[in-house]
Amino acid sequence: MIDLIKRLPKAELHLHIEGSLEPELMFTLAKRNNIQIPYKTIDDVKAAYNFTNLQSFLDIYYAGANVLITKQDFYDLTHEYILKCVEDNVIHTEIFFDPQSHTSRGISFETVITGIKEALADAKEKYGITSCIIMCFLRHLSQEDALETLNQAKAFKSDILGVGLDSSELGNPPSKFIEVFKKAKEQGFKLVAHAGEEADVSYIYEALDLLEIQRIDHGVQSIKSAKLMQRLKQEQIPLTVCPNSNIELKVFENYKEHNIKELLDYGLNVSVNSDDPAYFKGYINQNFINLCENLPLTKEDIITLVKNSFNSSFINDELKKEYILKVEKAI
Repeated sequence: MIDLIKRLPKAELHLHIEGSLEPELMFTLAKRNNIQIPYKTIDDVKAAYNFTNLQSFLDIYYAGANVLITKQDFYDLTHEYILKCVEDNVIHTEIFFDPQSHTSRGISFETVITGIKEALADAKEKYGITSCIIMCFLRHLSQEDALETLNQAKAFKSDILGVGLDSSELGNPPSKFIEVFKKAKEQGFKLVAHAGEEADVSYIYEALDLLEIQRIDHGVQSIKSAKLMQRLKQEQIPLTVCPNSNIELKVFENYKEHNIKELLDYGLNVSVNSDDPAYFKGYINQNFINLCENLPLTKEDIITLVKNSFNSSFINDELKKEYILKVEKAI
C-alpha cells in the first residue's frame, strides 16, 4: 500500500504555505534577517511542536512567520514546499497564504505574493507542477480588516484564484464575514472556508449557506449531523481533510479514531491534505501512510481519495481528465 501511495500522482488542496516553514529554514531566515526567535536549536523548535488545540498551534505558527521579510524569503519558503511536492508526487497544488500575518508587520502585500508566485512559476517550468493561490482571511481579526485585505488584493487579481477563511475557528463563525465573501464572489474569486474542525456543524452550514463557499476545509465534524451528511453526499461538496492536523490538534485522540474512512464510505467527496506539514509531522504521503497504518483503508479507498483531490480542484475539466489519466496509468 505504501508503494501505491508513493506511486500515485496527487493534488493538494489544503496547504498553508506559512505552515510549511521547516525549523531549518526558520533558523536560516532568522539569521539572514537578523530576527530573534525564542529557540536556540532546531531541536528546541521541534520540541515546541506539541499542541493541545488549534490556538496553541497558532501561537507558534504566527511567531514563526515573523522571520519572513523579503520577497526572497517567500520564494525560498514556497520553493522548499515544491521540493516536497516533487518528493511526494504532488503534481497540482492550491496554496493558501495569509497576507494579514505579514501586512500587519509592515511587509507589503506585493512582497508576499510576488515571492510566492515566482516560485510557483519556476515549479511549473522546472517540474511541471501546476498550482493556484488562495488568499485566506484571518478569522480572529475583524471583517473590516478582511475587507481592506480584499481591497489590497485587487492589484494582484490575476495571481489569486480564490479566497478562504482560516485561523482561530471557535468564537469566529463564518457569519462574521458575510460581506467580504459577498464582495469576493462579485469580484470573481473562488470561495472556500475552514469549517467544522473544532467548531460544531453550525459553522459548516454557515459557510455553505451564508458565505456560499464551494469547498469546505476540514469538515470532519459533519459526521455529527445526519442531515448535513446527506446534503454533503448529494451535492458532492468537497471536504479537504487533514489527518495529521486533526491528530496533532487533538480533534481526534489518535488515528484509529479518525473518521475519514466513515466519511468516505458514506459517499462524501473527501481528500487527504497536509495543512501545516512542518508543524504537523509530515507532508501528504505521510498523511496517507498514517491513515493506512491505523484504519482499514483499501487500495480502492486510496485511489478514490486521490481522484477526489483532482476532481475537487479548481483546474479546468480538460486538465482534470489528463491528471486522472495519470492516476490510472500509475495504478
